[in-house]
Amino acid sequence: MDRRFDPTSARPPADATRRAYEADWAQFTRWCHLRGARPLPPAPELIAEYIAALARPSGETPALSRASIERRLSGLGWQYRRRGMELNRRTGPIAEALNRLRQAPLRPRRKDPVSGAEIRAMANTLPRDLRGLRDRAILLLGHAAGLNRAELVGLDLWPDTTPAAPGRLSLHAGGARIVVARRTGPLPVHVARNARPGQCAVHALEHWLKHAGITEGPIFTRVSRDGQRAQPQRLNDRHVARLVKQTVLAAGLRADLPEAERLALFSARSLRPRSDSAA
Repeated sequence: MDRRFDPTSARPPADATRRAYEADWAQFTRWCHLRGARPLPPAPELIAEYIAALARPSGETPALSRASIERRLSGLGWQYRRRGMELNRRTGPIAEALNRLRQAPLRPRRKDPVSGAEIRAMANTLPRDLRGLRDRAILLLGHAAGLNRAELVGLDLWPDTTPAAPGRLSLHAGGARIVVARRTGPLPVHVARNARPGQCAVHALEHWLKHAGITEGPIFTRVSRDGQRAQPQRLNDRHVARLVKQTVLAAGLRADLPEAERLALFSARSLRPRSDSAA
């Protein structure tokens, strides 16, 4: 068991953990009430049924991972102990449900895509300094163009007359033209301008390029430690993944879930449409 979520610990949990436990209990009690069941006292058959329900998708609610289910049980265990009761995971039905869960093959987790309103909310959490200008352009352009994180940080700024090369972007009156190399061949992408500058990926990109002094070559580069200058080194694609998770939390997306589950739902792939198309 992860010691961070050990309900038998004598020390009270940290604030974030306690809030997660409270959210676990609220979700479990709602589930019980919908079934006409009582959450108190802990009934092994009911808990086993709850484990099975968490492990399968329902409507638009995805199935939880094993780690998330184990974490929720830790939250329930802590709540029961507060009420002078014990949730024994080794009890027959609960132990059997957990064994089935551990024996089931791992399923790849599909990341939740973000909507236009959500990406704008994420971008609006960023500061207005040089790093913030760059990261805002990354989020808005990544979402508008449907690029993966490697393609995004691999973009170079070149005019249309430059010979075709992977990761080329050029700006024009109507927006931005992008060509990225994929296994199926070069993929052209057009990103149109938005009439509202605050929502426009091209405007955000131009704003970053102007203040960074970039006229050609790598578009998304590092910024000096003092935050005053763009450096020539291209960003690592891991920066995009960290940026998405950071702004998802800051914007309050899926605030109904504990932080660990919110972070697990989103990644750099969340910038791309479900079909992974660039339309």
